[in-house]
Amino acid sequence: MSRRTPWVYAGIVAAWLLLVVWQAIEHQRVCAQARAALINRAKDISSTVGLVMRSQRRFGGIISRERLESALTALINPEELNAVALLNAAGEVVAAAGEPIDLDVKGLPTGAHWDKNHVTLLNLVDLGTNVTAVAAGPESSHPTLVIPRSELYNPFGTNRPGTNRFPQFPRERDPNRQPEARGPGDAPQQPPDGAGVFPHDGPRDPAGPRDPQREGGGRPNRPAFGRPFWMSEQEFQAAIRKQGVHSFVMMLSATPVRAAASHDLWLRALITALGTVAAMSFGLAWRGLLTSSELEVRLARAAELNARLKEMNLAAAGLAHETKNPLNIIRGMAQVISKLDQIPEEVRQKTRQIIEETDRVTSQLNDFINYSRPREVHRKIVDLNAVVAEVARALTHDLEEKAVQLEVQQSLPRIEADEALLRQALFNLFLNAIQAVPIHGQIRVAAQRTGPSEGALEIRDNGPGVAPEHRTEIFKPYFTTHETGTGFGLAVVQQIVFAHGWDIECLPNQPRGAVFRISHLRLAPAA
Repeated sequence: MSRRTPWVYAGIVAAWLLLVVWQAIEHQRVCAQARAALINRAKDISSTVGLVMRSQRRFGGIISRERLESALTALINPEELNAVALLNAAGEVVAAAGEPIDLDVKGLPTGAHWDKNHVTLLNLVDLGTNVTAVAAGPESSHPTLVIPRSELYNPFGTNRPGTNRFPQFPRERDPNRQPEARGPGDAPQQPPDGAGVFPHDGPRDPAGPRDPQREGGGRPNRPAFGRPFWMSEQEFQAAIRKQGVHSFVMMLSATPVRAAASHDLWLRALITALGTVAAMSFGLAWRGLLTSSELEVRLARAAELNARLKEMNLAAAGLAHETKNPLNIIRGMAQVISKLDQIPEEVRQKTRQIIEETDRVTSQLNDFINYSRPREVHRKIVDLNAVVAEVARALTHDLEEKAVQLEVQQSLPRIEADEALLRQALFNLFLNAIQAVPIHGQIRVAAQRTGPSEGALEIRDNGPGVAPEHRTEIFKPYFTTHETGTGFGLAVVQQIVFAHGWDIECLPNQPRGAVFRISHLRLAPAA
């Protein structure tokens, strides 16, 4: 299963990267859709502007700038449309409404130009609106003119200072027609059909009746008209250059696009974060699965090894027990021989050595059997003062032999423990301390509360102490720092402590010596 791990992690990373790329592409798509929606809205607005110009055109393609700007101002909405401008061929503003537009973009290509807060749209022919053609009509040969109201022809008022009659205008003459005689008092004649235009009726069509199907469903089509009759050719050409509508600029607010992009970005970030958490969780789950599988394998092997060790332990304990019987026979025969009167002294000494070695081996076998015996704890309320006093009495000879001073704290607490096992553990700890301290050494027994229902017991001595590298080794079987030690005393102590669910550790004593601390003792409730 470990061989699959790199492939699994690679798959997780690939899936996560795929998710990130997917969300980035989707975010770009949403932003593009928001921009397209704004462009479509610009198309609608541009169509509306075209209709406004169609409805306000006069004189075959002339629009009053004041009326046009008033209509454009009504379209301005700060949250949507910020500005509209009509430009001439030179890029100068002919009519405008709303905020000032940065005309530096006029030299840029046709299309949409985005900044942080706005989008500027140029030459909306690409957006579906040709304002020049819509306003002037397909039959017009010149662009739509946006002229101030003061410059428009007014038949009922004063068009130019110093005159209150119709201005003279050129008209075509029939070479076969004789000019009519006019007196000085004759009134001005109405211009012939097709030679001029009246501001309210528009030019007449000499070619025939008007087509009701043209210009917006039933509205009579007005025929083409060239230069306005009140303008000279030079004025007309100058007006085309300065006031002819050549291009269309619109500035819309980019707030809807930014709002849609921001909302979608948060959504994509949330999806990516959830995907990241899911990928990490899957990776951790796979790692946990591998770890648990390895632990299960190790546990199975450890259980098998433990079973074998248990069998070997029982076999070794049985072998040690069976070995004690021959040793007892050897010891008995050596004692019998040593008591004979006719044996030489040298043989008597040899028999004594045999007895001593037999006792030493028997003691080791007893310690081994004691260590290999299963520990079954039978808890009850135990008074530490009584147990410590009983162990001290059992070791009175050893204490007096080295003149060791034993100090026991008054009023030791009562704990829940197996009294026999606790007595054996304290016996081994006291004996180890007696062997470690010098003559006239000191051993002190103290207890302290470490929690509401827990306590700790300490056995302190002023011996040479234990080296830091040996503080964990001394609890292993056959490890001893004494020449006459068997190496099972502290191992048995640790076995008893663990069987109770306690902990034991070896710590340095100040200024010298060692401290054996048994912690997590369960205190008995107060009587």
